[in-house]
Amino acid sequence: MLNNSDKVLVTGGAGFIGSHLVSALLQRGLAVRVLEKPGASVKHLPQNNIEIVWADITKRESLTQAISGCSVVFHLAADPNLWRKSRSHYYQVNFQGAKNVIEIALDLGVKRIVHASTESILTHKNQKGEITETQQVGIKDAIGSYCRSKMRAELFALGLGSMGAPVIVVNPTLPIGPGDYGLSPPSRMILDFCKTGRREYISGDLNLADVRDIAQGFILACERGEPGRRYILSGENKTIKEVFQMLSQIVGLPGPETQIPYPLALGFAFFSELWADLVSGKSPQANLTGVQLTRRIMHFKSSVALKEMGWKVRPVENSLQESIVWFKSNRLI
Repeated sequence: MLNNSDKVLVTGGAGFIGSHLVSALLQRGLAVRVLEKPGASVKHLPQNNIEIVWADITKRESLTQAISGCSVVFHLAADPNLWRKSRSHYYQVNFQGAKNVIEIALDLGVKRIVHASTESILTHKNQKGEITETQQVGIKDAIGSYCRSKMRAELFALGLGSMGAPVIVVNPTLPIGPGDYGLSPPSRMILDFCKTGRREYISGDLNLADVRDIAQGFILACERGEPGRRYILSGENKTIKEVFQMLSQIVGLPGPETQIPYPLALGFAFFSELWADLVSGKSPQANLTGVQLTRRIMHFKSSVALKEMGWKVRPVENSLQESIVWFKSNRLI
């Protein structure tokens, strides 16, 4: 159990999930230290109530001091974007960075490490039915550089946990809700629909969960989870069309109408990435990993173990409504 004598480190604490986790930990009366990369915006964090340290997780020499004195580590720092001009960036940040944090934390005697993985690595091309915590997947199942980097990090963390190290893995699905200052991919999808009234959609599955519930799931997994296990933090399974229909009802826009054929979407993503790689250097309008993931079954069964411990999730429609209210209050819509 977390107690008031614990100092808790949250890497990536200025991110969407991380900032809500920081708030939840503070509400528990815990001392919180946030590790962020130099230059990251932390204006939205309660800076008078937390300690902020600046470090690059890809550089081991910067981490010992950042982690020293903490008894619990939540490792959320990662690059969640599905395209980068330098594909090796994912390996360095999402795998090597995670490996650095976990190894140094263990060397310093940290009593609990919760590693944030992702839902996007838990499916494979022959998937049938809902994805559960016992899903067996490997590097060959991962799509694209982002997913491969997160898969390597998860396998590393699970391997250490299975050998007795105090390492737990959680796999949140797509977070939604208020307070996404950095605009994660799900928030960008919601904003794009609300701004453009886009009526085209691609067939595919999503699982959405409220970011505040995900933060509580992290804490519960830390306190009562078993090392070497994976815990899925999922909300409701929806199709992309169903999500757009819900958004259209909330904001009063026409609903989705035209399904984009997969080959056309894939071709558009290919040329979008090619233009970004060779010309613009900016994030493409569509990316290959995102489009390819729509061909996989992405229905998830939330952690039975955590539900037995009392973890609950609120309805997705409520979270979408609160997301839009927050976007409007911050003049993003």
